[in-house]
Amino acid sequence: MAKTLGWGLIGASTIAREWVIGAIRAQTGNEVVAVMSSDAARAAQYAEANQIGKAYGSIDALLADSRVNAVYISTTNELHKAQTLAAAAAGKHVLCEKPLALTVANAHEMVAACAKAGVVLGTNHHLRNAATHRKMRELIASGAVGRPLFARVFHAAYLSPHLQGWRINNPGAGGGVILDITVHDADTLRFLLGSEPIEAVAMSQQANLASGDLEDGAMAVLRFANGVLVQLHDAFTVKYAGTGIEIHGTEGSILARDVMTQRPIGQVFVRDARGEREIPVEHENLYARGLASFNAAVRGEGGPSATGEDGVRSLATALAVLESARTGRRVAIAQ
Repeated sequence: MAKTLGWGLIGASTIAREWVIGAIRAQTGNEVVAVMSSDAARAAQYAEANQIGKAYGSIDALLADSRVNAVYISTTNELHKAQTLAAAAAGKHVLCEKPLALTVANAHEMVAACAKAGVVLGTNHHLRNAATHRKMRELIASGAVGRPLFARVFHAAYLSPHLQGWRINNPGAGGGVILDITVHDADTLRFLLGSEPIEAVAMSQQANLASGDLEDGAMAVLRFANGVLVQLHDAFTVKYAGTGIEIHGTEGSILARDVMTQRPIGQVFVRDARGEREIPVEHENLYARGLASFNAAVRGEGGPSATGEDGVRSLATALAVLESARTGRRVAIAQ
């Protein structure tokens, strides 16, 4: 590969500005060379504010830029598929926000297109890069709590006003808390448990933010192939709940607090016959770690921290939760 990896941002987004641009620039030889928005004026303003050299008003123009070797896609969810296929056809590596698409079939098509083009496809599931989650995975794999039986995920928070918009009022863009937050829970649990979710039962809520057919809160139960039962609580509407994960096994429990977050924070505890003790973790920037893995994958050194296939699996789980909440039925998760 070239000595530098030039990035094009498809979407002049808040997440790129707050987290991803800095993570890209933290990688040796990486540079953000261009940004694209369908609103050319917004692209220009964004480029100036974030010290990005070029601004484009169309994806075709960005993909034609020879300095762009990889793209980060953070547009609304219904656009991900077409933009990924275009990037793959242009020979660009792709890091795409979750959910990859709005259907499992479309997500599979994205994975296949990138494989055929010989480009890396990563899903931006940042949580598996957290030191807390990697420590929990290590503890579970080592048998620290025996055989896992149950898990609980607390991922209910308040959606900041500047992030609301389409997430709470645009079903066509893939809004709603399930496609925004539950999809992260699914990936995190797959990462921690080393097993696949196979069925879902759920109920959703429309409290005081979402409108139309969208939900702003949900509770679900997942069954994993290894027998673990999981409770999920996801919401856009509560300000003081705090986030966390619990894993309960035959010989002990893992209790993690403040870990379902973009920030490198949180604590992990083990409780067993010896009592409760905190497990040390060495925090680091989640996105920088994810970008380092992506760079390694481009060099042919393993895969991104969350692959396209991981994105397919998390999407399938979120869609099953959504279907169960809407129908009241237990739903098998597409494999």
